[in-house]
Amino acid sequence: MRRLRRRNFLKAVSALPTAVPFLSAQESAPLIDIHQHTRYQGRSDEQLLAHQAYNRVTKTILLPGEGWMLSVVGDNSSCAALEARYPSQFRRFTCSDPAESRTADLVGGNIRRGAIGIGELKFHVAVDSPEMQRVYRLAEEWRVPVLIHFEYENYNTGFERFAAVLKAYPKVNFIGHAQTWWGNISAELSPLEMYPKGPVKAGGLTDRLLADHENMYGDLSADSGLNALTRDAEFARGFLKRHARKLLWGSDCECRDGRGGGAESGYCIAGRSLAALQMLAPDSKALRRILYENARDLLRLENK
Repeated sequence: MRRLRRRNFLKAVSALPTAVPFLSAQESAPLIDIHQHTRYQGRSDEQLLAHQAYNRVTKTILLPGEGWMLSVVGDNSSCAALEARYPSQFRRFTCSDPAESRTADLVGGNIRRGAIGIGELKFHVAVDSPEMQRVYRLAEEWRVPVLIHFEYENYNTGFERFAAVLKAYPKVNFIGHAQTWWGNISAELSPLEMYPKGPVKAGGLTDRLLADHENMYGDLSADSGLNALTRDAEFARGFLKRHARKLLWGSDCECRDGRGGGAESGYCIAGRSLAALQMLAPDSKALRRILYENARDLLRLENK
Protein backbone atom coordinates (compact mmCIF):
# COMPACT_ATOMS: atom_id res chain seq x y z
CA MET A 1 0.00 0.00 0.00
CA ARG A 2 1.31 3.44 -0.88
CA ARG A 3 2.27 5.34 2.26
CA LEU A 4 -0.24 8.09 3.05
CA ARG A 5 1.59 11.37 3.33
CA ARG A 6 1.06 13.07 6.69
CA ARG A 7 0.11 16.37 5.05
CA ASN A 8 -2.63 14.72 3.01
CA PHE A 9 -3.84 12.72 5.99
CA LEU A 10 -4.07 15.81 8.20
CA LYS A 11 -5.94 17.61 5.44
CA ALA A 12 -8.44 14.77 5.30
CA VAL A 13 -8.84 14.75 9.09
CA SER A 14 -9.33 18.51 9.32
CA ALA A 15 -12.05 18.26 6.67
CA LEU A 16 -14.06 16.17 9.15
CA PRO A 17 -14.32 18.59 12.08
CA THR A 18 -16.99 16.83 14.13
CA ALA A 19 -18.76 13.53 14.72
CA VAL A 20 -17.60 10.99 12.15
CA PRO A 21 -19.81 9.06 9.67
CA PHE A 22 -19.73 5.94 11.88
CA LEU A 23 -21.51 7.92 14.57
CA SER A 24 -23.74 9.81 12.18
CA ALA A 25 -25.06 6.52 10.83
CA GLN A 26 -25.74 5.27 14.35
CA GLU A 27 -26.95 8.25 16.31
CA SER A 28 -27.69 6.09 19.33
CA ALA A 29 -24.19 4.57 19.38
CA PRO A 30 -22.67 5.11 22.83
CA LEU A 31 -19.54 7.22 23.12
CA ILE A 32 -17.53 7.60 26.32
CA ASP A 33 -15.14 10.53 26.74
CA ILE A 34 -12.56 9.36 29.28
CA HIS A 35 -10.96 12.79 29.74
CA GLN A 36 -12.76 16.08 30.34
CA HIS A 37 -12.55 18.93 32.84
CA THR A 38 -14.91 21.38 34.45
CA ARG A 39 -13.98 25.09 34.26
CA TYR A 40 -11.35 24.30 31.63
CA GLN A 41 -9.67 27.62 30.83
CA GLY A 42 -12.75 29.36 32.23
CA ARG A 43 -15.30 27.35 30.27
CA SER A 44 -18.76 27.22 31.84
CA ASP A 45 -20.70 24.04 32.60
CA GLU A 46 -23.19 24.99 29.89
CA GLN A 47 -20.40 25.30 27.33
CA LEU A 48 -19.02 21.92 28.36
CA LEU A 49 -22.47 20.40 27.93
CA ALA A 50 -22.72 21.98 24.46
CA HIS A 51 -19.29 20.66 23.49
CA GLN A 52 -20.15 17.12 24.54
CA ALA A 53 -23.57 17.23 22.88
CA TYR A 54 -22.08 18.49 19.61
CA ASN A 55 -19.70 15.52 19.56
CA ARG A 56 -22.51 13.12 20.56
CA VAL A 57 -20.77 12.03 23.75
CA THR A 58 -23.12 9.90 25.84
CA LYS A 59 -20.98 9.56 28.98
CA THR A 60 -18.19 11.84 30.18
CA ILE A 61 -15.53 11.17 32.81
CA LEU A 62 -14.66 14.37 34.65
CA LEU A 63 -11.07 14.68 35.85
CA PRO A 64 -10.59 17.25 38.62
CA GLY A 65 -7.44 19.15 39.44
CA GLU A 66 -5.83 20.12 42.71
CA GLY A 67 -3.13 22.55 43.77
CA TRP A 68 -1.52 24.40 40.84
CA MET A 69 -3.93 22.71 38.41
CA LEU A 70 -6.84 24.78 39.70
CA SER A 71 -5.60 27.75 37.65
CA VAL A 72 -6.59 25.74 34.56
CA VAL A 73 -9.33 23.23 35.50
CA GLY A 74 -12.02 22.71 38.12
CA ASP A 75 -11.68 20.90 41.43
CA ASN A 76 -13.21 17.81 43.03
CA SER A 77 -16.24 19.77 44.20
CA SER A 78 -17.09 21.24 40.80
CA CYS A 79 -16.90 17.78 39.22
CA ALA A 80 -19.11 16.29 41.92
CA ALA A 81 -21.64 19.10 41.49
CA LEU A 82 -21.91 18.61 37.72
CA GLU A 83 -22.22 14.85 38.14
CA ALA A 84 -25.01 15.39 40.68
CA ARG A 85 -26.87 17.63 38.20
CA TYR A 86 -26.55 15.18 35.30
CA PRO A 87 -25.92 11.72 36.76
CA SER A 88 -26.70 9.90 33.52
CA GLN A 89 -24.15 11.93 31.55
CA PHE A 90 -21.20 12.33 33.91
CA ARG A 91 -19.02 10.28 36.24
CA ARG A 92 -15.90 11.54 37.95
CA PHE A 93 -12.44 10.70 39.19
CA THR A 94 -10.78 12.31 42.19
CA CYS A 95 -7.49 14.16 42.39
CA SER A 96 -5.07 15.18 45.14
CA ASP A 97 -1.48 16.35 45.17
CA PRO A 98 0.36 13.17 46.20
CA ALA A 99 2.88 15.22 48.20
CA GLU A 100 0.18 16.41 50.62
CA SER A 101 -0.52 14.48 53.80
CA ARG A 102 -4.28 14.77 53.27
CA THR A 103 -4.19 12.73 50.04
CA ALA A 104 -5.44 9.49 51.58
CA ASP A 105 -8.34 11.27 53.29
CA LEU A 106 -9.28 13.33 50.24
CA VAL A 107 -9.10 10.42 47.79
CA GLY A 108 -10.91 8.03 50.11
CA GLY A 109 -13.64 10.53 50.89
CA ASN A 110 -14.33 11.24 47.24
CA ILE A 111 -14.38 7.56 46.29
CA ARG A 112 -16.85 6.87 49.09
CA ARG A 113 -19.01 9.64 47.61
CA GLY A 114 -18.92 8.18 44.10
CA ALA A 115 -15.60 8.87 42.37
CA ILE A 116 -14.57 5.90 40.21
CA GLY A 117 -10.87 6.59 39.64
CA ILE A 118 -7.84 8.69 40.59
CA GLY A 119 -6.53 11.39 38.26
CA GLU A 120 -5.57 13.26 36.32
CA LEU A 121 -2.32 13.17 38.31
CA LYS A 122 -0.11 15.98 37.00
CA PHE A 123 2.39 16.90 39.69
CA HIS A 124 6.13 17.37 40.10
CA VAL A 125 6.97 13.88 41.32
CA ALA A 126 8.72 10.80 39.96
CA VAL A 127 6.66 7.79 38.89
CA ASP A 128 8.33 5.60 41.52
CA SER A 129 8.55 8.19 44.29
CA PRO A 130 7.23 7.46 47.81
CA GLU A 131 4.44 9.98 47.14
CA MET A 132 3.22 8.14 44.06
CA GLN A 133 3.66 4.76 45.72
CA ARG A 134 1.13 5.92 48.29
CA VAL A 135 -1.33 6.78 45.52
CA TYR A 136 -0.86 3.35 43.93
CA ARG A 137 -1.59 1.68 47.26
CA LEU A 138 -4.77 3.75 47.57
CA ALA A 139 -5.83 2.67 44.08
CA GLU A 140 -5.14 -0.94 45.02
CA GLU A 141 -7.13 -0.58 48.25
CA TRP A 142 -10.10 1.09 46.57
CA ARG A 143 -9.86 -0.98 43.37
CA VAL A 144 -9.93 2.02 41.04
CA PRO A 145 -7.73 2.96 38.06
CA VAL A 146 -5.12 5.74 38.05
CA LEU A 147 -4.77 8.19 35.14
CA ILE A 148 -1.27 9.69 34.90
CA HIS A 149 0.07 12.64 32.90
CA PHE A 150 3.63 11.78 31.82
CA GLU A 151 5.74 14.77 30.82
CA TYR A 152 9.52 14.60 30.66
CA GLU A 153 11.27 16.39 33.56
CA ASN A 154 8.00 18.05 34.57
CA TYR A 155 5.29 15.65 35.70
CA ASN A 156 5.58 11.99 36.74
CA THR A 157 9.18 11.78 35.66
CA GLY A 158 11.15 8.59 35.13
CA PHE A 159 8.80 7.11 32.54
CA GLU A 160 11.55 4.70 31.54
CA ARG A 161 11.14 3.06 34.98
CA PHE A 162 7.36 2.68 34.82
CA ALA A 163 7.42 -1.00 33.89
CA ALA A 164 8.64 -1.72 37.42
CA VAL A 165 5.59 0.10 38.81
CA LEU A 166 3.27 -2.00 36.64
CA LYS A 167 4.91 -5.17 37.93
CA ALA A 168 4.77 -4.01 41.55
CA TYR A 169 1.03 -3.21 41.38
CA PRO A 170 -0.50 -5.88 39.11
CA LYS A 171 -3.98 -5.34 40.60
CA VAL A 172 -3.99 -1.62 39.73
CA ASN A 173 -5.07 -0.51 36.26
CA PHE A 174 -3.04 2.42 34.94
CA ILE A 175 -4.06 4.82 32.17
CA GLY A 176 -1.23 6.62 30.38
CA HIS A 177 -1.68 10.14 29.03
CA ALA A 178 0.16 13.17 27.64
CA GLN A 179 3.28 14.06 25.72
CA THR A 180 5.89 11.66 27.05
CA TRP A 181 3.45 8.75 26.99
CA TRP A 182 2.51 9.36 23.35
CA GLY A 183 5.96 10.42 22.19
CA ASN A 184 7.23 7.01 23.23
CA ILE A 185 5.21 5.14 20.65
CA SER A 186 8.46 5.56 18.73
CA ALA A 187 11.75 3.90 19.64
CA GLU A 188 13.47 7.08 18.42
CA LEU A 189 12.55 10.13 20.48
CA SER A 190 14.22 13.30 21.64
CA PRO A 191 12.57 13.48 25.10
CA LEU A 192 12.43 17.28 25.09
CA GLU A 193 10.32 17.21 21.93
CA MET A 194 6.75 17.17 23.18
CA TYR A 195 4.98 16.75 19.81
CA PRO A 196 7.35 14.79 17.55
CA LYS A 197 6.59 14.66 13.84
CA GLY A 198 7.39 12.23 11.11
CA PRO A 199 7.61 8.45 10.83
CA VAL A 200 7.45 6.29 13.96
CA LYS A 201 10.17 3.73 14.56
CA ALA A 202 8.72 0.46 15.85
CA GLY A 203 9.56 -0.76 19.35
CA GLY A 204 8.70 2.31 21.40
CA LEU A 205 8.30 1.99 25.16
CA THR A 206 4.61 2.89 25.14
CA ASP A 207 3.91 0.19 22.56
CA ARG A 208 5.79 -2.34 24.69
CA LEU A 209 4.06 -1.38 27.95
CA LEU A 210 0.64 -1.84 26.37
CA ALA A 211 1.65 -5.20 24.91
CA ASP A 212 3.46 -6.60 27.92
CA HIS A 213 1.31 -5.47 30.85
CA GLU A 214 -2.33 -6.39 31.25
CA ASN A 215 -2.89 -3.47 33.64
CA MET A 216 -1.70 -0.72 31.23
CA TYR A 217 -4.15 1.32 29.13
CA GLY A 218 -3.79 4.36 26.88
CA ASP A 219 -5.80 7.61 26.93
CA LEU A 220 -6.02 8.96 23.36
CA SER A 221 -7.00 12.48 24.40
CA ALA A 222 -5.44 15.91 23.89
CA ASP A 223 -3.15 17.16 21.15
CA SER A 224 -0.59 14.59 22.28
CA GLY A 225 -2.96 11.73 21.47
CA LEU A 226 -4.08 13.38 18.25
CA ASN A 227 -0.45 13.87 17.22
CA ALA A 228 0.26 10.19 17.88
CA LEU A 229 -2.63 9.21 15.60
CA THR A 230 -1.74 11.58 12.76
CA ARG A 231 2.07 11.75 12.60
CA ASP A 232 2.39 8.38 10.83
CA ALA A 233 -0.91 7.02 9.57
CA GLU A 234 0.43 3.60 8.60
CA PHE A 235 1.98 3.04 12.01
CA ALA A 236 -1.21 4.28 13.69
CA ARG A 237 -3.28 1.69 11.84
CA GLY A 238 -1.13 -1.13 13.16
CA PHE A 239 -1.00 0.39 16.64
CA LEU A 240 -4.79 0.63 16.84
CA LYS A 241 -5.14 -2.95 15.63
CA ARG A 242 -2.61 -4.29 18.18
CA HIS A 243 -4.07 -2.41 21.11
CA ALA A 244 -7.76 -2.15 20.24
CA ARG A 245 -8.64 -3.59 23.66
CA LYS A 246 -6.29 -1.29 25.60
CA LEU A 247 -7.07 2.18 24.18
CA LEU A 248 -9.65 4.62 25.52
CA TRP A 249 -11.02 7.56 23.59
CA GLY A 250 -10.97 10.93 25.31
CA SER A 251 -10.97 14.53 24.20
CA ASP A 252 -9.28 16.74 26.84
CA CYS A 253 -10.57 19.51 24.59
CA GLU A 254 -10.93 23.05 25.89
CA CYS A 255 -13.12 24.39 23.08
CA ARG A 256 -16.55 25.61 24.05
CA ASP A 257 -18.85 24.51 21.28
CA GLY A 258 -17.40 21.48 19.50
CA ARG A 259 -16.28 23.64 16.59
CA GLY A 260 -13.11 25.13 18.06
CA GLY A 261 -14.66 28.18 19.67
CA GLY A 262 -12.56 29.54 22.52
CA ALA A 263 -9.62 27.23 21.80
CA GLU A 264 -6.24 28.78 21.05
CA SER A 265 -5.75 26.23 18.26
CA GLY A 266 -9.04 27.17 16.60
CA TYR A 267 -10.16 23.55 16.23
CA CYS A 268 -11.93 20.92 18.31
CA ILE A 269 -9.60 18.11 19.39
CA ALA A 270 -12.57 15.81 19.92
CA GLY A 271 -13.82 16.22 16.36
CA ARG A 272 -10.41 15.71 14.77
CA SER A 273 -9.64 12.72 16.97
CA LEU A 274 -12.94 11.04 16.12
CA ALA A 275 -12.32 11.69 12.44
CA ALA A 276 -8.83 10.20 12.63
CA LEU A 277 -10.08 7.10 14.41
CA GLN A 278 -12.82 6.65 11.82
CA MET A 279 -10.14 6.63 9.10
CA LEU A 280 -7.56 4.52 10.94
CA ALA A 281 -9.42 1.90 13.00
CA PRO A 282 -9.17 -1.57 11.45
CA ASP A 283 -12.93 -2.21 11.61
CA SER A 284 -16.14 -1.11 13.28
CA LYS A 285 -15.70 -3.58 16.15
CA ALA A 286 -12.31 -2.17 17.09
CA LEU A 287 -13.65 1.36 16.78
CA ARG A 288 -16.54 0.56 19.13
CA ARG A 289 -14.10 -0.92 21.66
CA ILE A 290 -11.99 2.24 21.63
CA LEU A 291 -14.92 4.65 21.70
CA TYR A 292 -17.03 2.82 24.26
CA GLU A 293 -16.52 -0.77 25.36
CA ASN A 294 -13.01 -0.49 26.81
CA ALA A 295 -13.94 2.41 29.09
CA ARG A 296 -17.24 0.77 30.02
CA ASP A 297 -15.49 -2.42 31.11
CA LEU A 298 -12.47 -0.82 32.77
CA LEU A 299 -14.59 1.61 34.80
CA ARG A 300 -17.40 -0.89 35.37
CA LEU A 301 -19.98 1.50 33.96
CA GLU A 302 -23.55 0.40 33.51
CA ASN A 303 -24.60 -0.99 30.14
CA LYS A 304 -26.41 1.40 27.82
